[in-house]
Amino acid sequence: MIRIGIDLGGTKIELVALADDGQVLWRQRIPTPQGDYAATLHAIADLVRQAENATGATATVGIGTPGSPSRPSGLIRNANSTCLNGRPLQDDLQALLGREIRLANDANCLAMSEATDGAGAGTGTVFAAILGTGVGGGIVVDGRLLVGANAVAGEWGHNPLPLPTTTDLPLPDCYCGRHGCIETYLSGPGMAADHLRHHGQTLEAAAIARNAQAGDEACTATLARFEARLARALAGVINLLDPDVIVLGGGLSRIARLYDNVPRLWIPHVFSDHIATRLLPARHGDASGVRGAAWLWPAARRV
Repeated sequence: MIRIGIDLGGTKIELVALADDGQVLWRQRIPTPQGDYAATLHAIADLVRQAENATGATATVGIGTPGSPSRPSGLIRNANSTCLNGRPLQDDLQALLGREIRLANDANCLAMSEATDGAGAGTGTVFAAILGTGVGGGIVVDGRLLVGANAVAGEWGHNPLPLPTTTDLPLPDCYCGRHGCIETYLSGPGMAADHLRHHGQTLEAAAIARNAQAGDEACTATLARFEARLARALAGVINLLDPDVIVLGGGLSRIARLYDNVPRLWIPHVFSDHIATRLLPARHGDASGVRGAAWLWPAARRV
C-alpha cells in the first residue's frame, strides 16, 4: 500500500509518499499560498496528483494541519494559519480528491511519526511537542493516537505557563484571546519577543541560539529563561501523563543544549523521587510531521 502524507504549514506544504515499510517513494515541497484558502486546496490536490503520477498508484491521503476540526461542525478551529479557521478543510479536500482522507493536528502527526518508527518507537506512551512558529502537542499510547472527547488532547501550547516569575511578566497576549499561554513563551516568535522585552534587540530565535552558543551574554540569558520555562511546562506533562519519552520537533528542537539542561531543570517540579522520562529530538527531524500524516491510516484502523 502507498500512503501519502501532507504537512500543511503556514509557509510550506510538503508531501511524502511512503511504501508500506516506510520507504520514501516521492517527496515534494512548495510554498503555501499565503492567506488564500482556495489556492491552498488546489495546491494540495495538485501535489497529490503529481505523487500518484510519479508512483503509478492511487494512495491513501493523510493531512497534518495547524489547529483541529471541531467535533460538532467539522470546521477547523485554533489554527495559527488563520485562513483555515471556520473552513470545512476535510470535506473540501475530499470533494476535490474524490476520496476519503484522514486529517489531524500537526503535533498529533509528529507524535504518530515518532511513536511509529522514530525516537519513541517501542515505548508505551509518547508525548511530542512542536516548538516552532507555534507550540502544540500530541499523545500516542500503545500505538494509538489520542484525540479526546473534544478533539483537543495534547493542546499543551494553550495552557498557561506554570509558575510565572517576575521575568515572565506581564503575561503576553496570545492570538487565541488568552494571556500567558505556553505558546507565547516557547514558540520561535515567543523567544524573539522575550529577547526584545529584556534586551531591546530584535533577533529571530535561530540567531539567538547561534549567538548564545558563541557566548553572547544577552542571548545566553534569553536561552536560559526559555529552558527554565520549557522545564516547568514539561514537568506538568510528566506529572499528568507520565510518558516514557518526550519528543521535541519544530525549529527550536535543534537547540542541542535543551536535551541536557531541561531534564535537569524539571527535577524540582516533577512529583516523583525518580524520573525515567527521556527528552529526545525527533528522529525524523523536519520530516516527522509529514510522515506522521501518512501513518494516520493505520492509526485510524487500530481505533
